[in-house]
Amino acid sequence: MRVPIKWLSEYVTVVLPVKEVAQRLTMAGLEVTSIERTGDDWEDVVIGHVVEVQKHPDADRLTLVTVDIGGDENFEVVCGAGNVAKGQNIAYAKLGARLIDARTGEKKKLKKAKIRGVVSRGMVCSERELGLSDEHEGILVITSALAERGKPLAEVLGDTVLDIDMKPNRADGLSVVGVARDVAALTGETLREPDLSFEAAGESVVLRARVDINDPDLCSRFTLAIIEDIKIGPSPAWMQEALLGAGMRPINNVVDITNYVMLELGQPIHAFDYDTVSEHHIIVRRAKDGEKLTTLDGKERVFTSKQLLITDPTGPIAIAGVMGGLATEVTDKTQTILLEVANFNPVNIRRTAMALKLPSEASRRFAWGIAPELAPMASRRVTKFLVELAGGKAGEGLVDAYPVISAPVHVSLARKRIAQVLGIDPSEEQVVQALEALGFTVESKPDRFEIGVPYWRRDVLGPDDVVEEVARMVGYETIPAAPLAGRVPPGVPQPIRELRERARDILVGAGMQEIITYPLTSLEVLGRVVEAEVLEKAPPLAVVNPLNVGQERLRTSLRASLLETLARNLRLTKEHIALFETARVYMPTSGALPNEEEQIVGVVTGSRLDRFGNPTDENIDFYDAKAYAARLFERLSVTASFVAYEDYGLLSGRTARIDVSGQLVGVIGQVHPRTAKEFGLEKDVYLFEIRIADLLDHVPPVATMQAISKYPAVVEDLAIVVDRGEPAASVLAEIKGHPLVASAQVFDEYVGSQVPEGRKSLAISVSYQAPDRTLTDKDVAKARDKIVARLRANCAAELRS
Repeated sequence: MRVPIKWLSEYVTVVLPVKEVAQRLTMAGLEVTSIERTGDDWEDVVIGHVVEVQKHPDADRLTLVTVDIGGDENFEVVCGAGNVAKGQNIAYAKLGARLIDARTGEKKKLKKAKIRGVVSRGMVCSERELGLSDEHEGILVITSALAERGKPLAEVLGDTVLDIDMKPNRADGLSVVGVARDVAALTGETLREPDLSFEAAGESVVLRARVDINDPDLCSRFTLAIIEDIKIGPSPAWMQEALLGAGMRPINNVVDITNYVMLELGQPIHAFDYDTVSEHHIIVRRAKDGEKLTTLDGKERVFTSKQLLITDPTGPIAIAGVMGGLATEVTDKTQTILLEVANFNPVNIRRTAMALKLPSEASRRFAWGIAPELAPMASRRVTKFLVELAGGKAGEGLVDAYPVISAPVHVSLARKRIAQVLGIDPSEEQVVQALEALGFTVESKPDRFEIGVPYWRRDVLGPDDVVEEVARMVGYETIPAAPLAGRVPPGVPQPIRELRERARDILVGAGMQEIITYPLTSLEVLGRVVEAEVLEKAPPLAVVNPLNVGQERLRTSLRASLLETLARNLRLTKEHIALFETARVYMPTSGALPNEEEQIVGVVTGSRLDRFGNPTDENIDFYDAKAYAARLFERLSVTASFVAYEDYGLLSGRTARIDVSGQLVGVIGQVHPRTAKEFGLEKDVYLFEIRIADLLDHVPPVATMQAISKYPAVVEDLAIVVDRGEPAASVLAEIKGHPLVASAQVFDEYVGSQVPEGRKSLAISVSYQAPDRTLTDKDVAKARDKIVARLRANCAAELRS
């Protein structure tokens, strides 16, 4: 919200320096993000008077403008704007002036230039070049009475503007009067309310127009006023300057007046051409599916039954709270205006504006929530200006349909609650003074305050909201900082969270990269990794108001998020990529809320790394993914086994279930090429998925430590021949069962002519180590014989020669 100080000063006397005002507003919750001083950089920009406009001799779209700046010499400027005319006062930039380049947005020094054979000595400026707005199609025409030839432009249009980052709970702050009200309360000044008085010389409005609200749940109030004998023309200079300072482009007196009052009071207004509204009858109703309207921007819009329209007996004439229709717009031929000031459902307006991609200052204000009491006030304010500035004649009275009357809000605030919330106990006088300065009514009771909330503060609903208002006025900076009293409460055990954090650290330490993705997705994306029958039987929880397309469902699997991220990373590198995420999935239940389940999911693809972490020519396979999972279990002191398994989205024959003590805790395998292709993945991708809650029961609460032997290890490689269906984990378990085996790991698997049909050879590196002595060859041979005997008995294995 841009608030020019000149405009603000119309409602409150600004007695403090602007920086101090900005500081107080910021500390009171209205954050001033910047203070702009328009005109400070307008050196060498002065008021010029257009003496003559001629066609360019060598360009149809250019003109030669002769400018008088009050000296002995006039200046000829080549201009491309279509609205320049003889007799106008304009902003003339001399050579050497620094202006904003309309194409790049950067400041550029103005130099003498020859354009199509004619030397241009300066520039006639648009609003864009001066930094007033983004408008650069036409030149800035200055109508201020202060505009004298040769006078610096800064003295005419210069102002200081507060740019305030308003928050959605403070809809009243989206108005100059709303900001002025806070400035008055913070500085002890008195707010000057806008004048709403005018003379109604026309016929009764209720006899000439009517309104029906068919859907009061979406429209709580709708008012109509009639102003006739309107003369369309430019608005006065003071209004144009105010609008420019607030970031709006002046258009004509009618449009400028409605925009001015919207910014002044925070209430959007729409003007119809009275003669174009059928039977002068307004009907506010939900749209019919497929109903159409051509809006003011010339585009045809198609509506659904969830959207609210302003119609007459022949059909739609405006989108409620968003944009008017082209057929009923005010034009240069308009003589009578039908003025709409209404109040709409905030949620419906926000959804409609988003669905139609029509954000605007009006829809923003409606979406934040406007008090219905504001409608007749804004109507009177606009009518006053149309009478005074557009030569209009106001009709008597007002059509006011108010089916849903807003009840005033009363709050009972216990005195002790203020100290409980703020940590300080302001005096009764401070509380009353602070609240009354903001427009609240306060009745003091021995143990409480009875408070009446003003209609414009729709955000104040309960006692703590009132306490916040007291704090804003007393000043947050006056509340002393103090340490917490009493003992620090004991930590609450969170075993799942603690295990999740341990798992994250272990996987990062193993060389994987952690990612964080959005928990929202779509049914289409989930359908790539979850069976259609499962989604149909238990559809994921839907978001009522999704922020973006494709983020309307809570995910029931992390796989899609990992694969989408992997695909994006593969566009940047083809080398080894190992990603994981620890997050929740939301499994549907029979109740209203889903079951939130913590999972760890990792994906691996690309080239295998050598012992130094450099990529090789070999592609990763199942065992690379298994190595990451095995490292996790090893560091958690958990013994896991991997057994052949079938799982949707994973390739049969290259998928295993992960069991701990006979319980399924996860799966690991190659992503099915069909599934990978749906994510744009061409290389083999391997994935593991672990459910943290299932794993938690098997993680020992206390890690068992074992002293490291000071004696050297003996390492040898064994080639073990087993049936192809025999899991490598079973073989490793038998080997590790010998007391002298410190570690064992598979480093190769062979299937071919060198081993019998139906069999495979596992190459296993075995490390022998004793805690109390150096092992001899005889010790190792004896241990090996026992291991082979166990493998032969339990795994039908043979030692390959």
